[in-house]
Amino acid sequence: MQIQVTLPDGTVRRYVQGTTSLDVAASISSGLKKHAVAGKWNGMLVDLNEPLNEDCHLEIVTLDSKEGEDIYRHSAAHVMAQAMKRLYGNHAVKLGIGPVIENGFYYDVDIAQPLSVNDLAAIEQEMERIIRANLPIERKVVSRLEALQLFEHQQEPFKLELIQGLPADAVISIYEQGEFSDLCRGPHLPTTGRIKSFKLLNVAGAYWRGDANNKMLQRVYGTAFPMRAQLDEHLYRLEEAKKRDHRKLGKQLELFMFSEEAPGMPFYLPKGMTIRTELENFARDVQSKLGYDEVRTPLMMNNRIWEQSGHWDHYKDNMYFTQVDETKFALKPMNCPGHMLIYKNSQHSYRELPIRLSEFGQVHRHEFSGALNGMMRVRTFCQDDAHLFVLPEQIEDEINRVIELIDYIYQVFGFEYKIELSTRPEDSMGSEKLWNQAEQALKNVLDRRGAAYRVNEGDGAFYGPKIDFHILDALGRSWQCGTIQLDFQMPEKFDLSYIAEDSQKYRPVVIHRAVYGSIDRFIGIITEHYSGAFPLWLAPVQVKLLPVAAQYTDYAFQVKQALTDAGVRVDIDIRNERLGYRIREAQLDKIPYVLVLGDQEQQLNSVTIRERGEGAIVAMGIQEFLERLRVEVQMKR
Repeated sequence: MQIQVTLPDGTVRRYVQGTTSLDVAASISSGLKKHAVAGKWNGMLVDLNEPLNEDCHLEIVTLDSKEGEDIYRHSAAHVMAQAMKRLYGNHAVKLGIGPVIENGFYYDVDIAQPLSVNDLAAIEQEMERIIRANLPIERKVVSRLEALQLFEHQQEPFKLELIQGLPADAVISIYEQGEFSDLCRGPHLPTTGRIKSFKLLNVAGAYWRGDANNKMLQRVYGTAFPMRAQLDEHLYRLEEAKKRDHRKLGKQLELFMFSEEAPGMPFYLPKGMTIRTELENFARDVQSKLGYDEVRTPLMMNNRIWEQSGHWDHYKDNMYFTQVDETKFALKPMNCPGHMLIYKNSQHSYRELPIRLSEFGQVHRHEFSGALNGMMRVRTFCQDDAHLFVLPEQIEDEINRVIELIDYIYQVFGFEYKIELSTRPEDSMGSEKLWNQAEQALKNVLDRRGAAYRVNEGDGAFYGPKIDFHILDALGRSWQCGTIQLDFQMPEKFDLSYIAEDSQKYRPVVIHRAVYGSIDRFIGIITEHYSGAFPLWLAPVQVKLLPVAAQYTDYAFQVKQALTDAGVRVDIDIRNERLGYRIREAQLDKIPYVLVLGDQEQQLNSVTIRERGEGAIVAMGIQEFLERLRVEVQMKR
């Protein structure tokens, strides 16, 4: 009996019933067969050796796709688990879960022996043996009873818990390779020998199922790539990321600090505060030219406002509360309700709209201590927030202007970015009709701009769909920063209105908008992006003055005064140390310009310039140098 297989290009081919995805790949080309890792049967991923028994649409999944890469890495996670069981004993290692993550995989295990990075080499060697053996990876569908009996026999309590939590109609599959078997949905590579390049990276602790009330397991991280060159490039990026770690650079460059007296709450040192101020002033200047009005709202408000806004239902577990005069108050996790109250403070005509309210608003959100990560994950941060109150017919034009603003600011930092459209989540507020209208408006803007974007189903804010901007830093890492959220719900909840041309009251629509997102996190991102070598306009110290000897100190202070009067952030090093030593220290501090001042400079009222990253030494008059700095700052270079 034959079946019809429709390929992605619409081609229809006939095959004998029971043909596999691998057979189909081989019939198309030897190259496709070589790179195939799975089939996609009517949209569902299946193993290459899974028989096709009915007419279907079939896509061959290859290693150069995201799905293929995930399958490759998940198979590597199984090999790692098998290797650990071989090394430490089958019953001594209790398996948790081993999912794929961005750029790698991990496996959580319960084992009496504490693991460290020193143990990874031995695990890797055993993995190599398993890969060289080229063991077939085979799928077996079993009944719930068979699965329970198997993992009870293997003394795997976490697998038993997972099975018991599966729906009654769940298809339960076991994957076997040699003596190793694991509960898994799949699919997997056909054999262990298909894994070519891998590396184990780290060991950490992790609570079972992420619950602090559960047992602490050991999590072993790894990564895998089809080609050695890809692995080498990834490992290079990881090493480079360690060098650029904002926590390390923040301490070295004296930008910010953290204290146990306020966990997850950054302290800005003078140099870090300079960067933050420059970021705020840059955004402030751009926004003022675009018709934004800056406001400030209280850090703490009566709890009823959070109940009214919907934040209580959706955010209460991440909020901080206190009692004031026997009334419950909350530190704000967002600025939205305050801006709604400002809008409602006076009556508005349709002629006034759009009204654009911006705020550099400090917010507080509770994060578990284990989730805190320098400036990237904190408990208090500043949002460059704005809320735009618009007429329905202004929605698309206003969103387009916000996209142009975000694009301009990201260009200044040299960031490329990707766009994601997030749609209605399960816990959303409001009617489906309004949600559909809001989602279509966002889609219209993106389509009209010809923007490339992907749809992230169900990940919108609880009050509206959103466009998220994921910037790519110097190492190609992605960070979600900017966001545009379209909201029909808050105006309803706060009874906002404007007087239309017909003298009747109507609801405005609210656009929530952020560019940096969290300024604190953005500082962490750009610290790593620039590796601490901030462009001149952001650099905490723009110029360092080094008199070559004590007799030139007075001239150095004259130069310092001239630069300071011109608005340049300048420092002077008059320590009794060798010039070479002081130059080296200025280089370690990543100062854009170092000026060496000696007899010739004093005679000619000039400076000798060492520019960061440049080998050349240039002599220049003071006024000429100031003009150079002015242009560079103005151009945001």
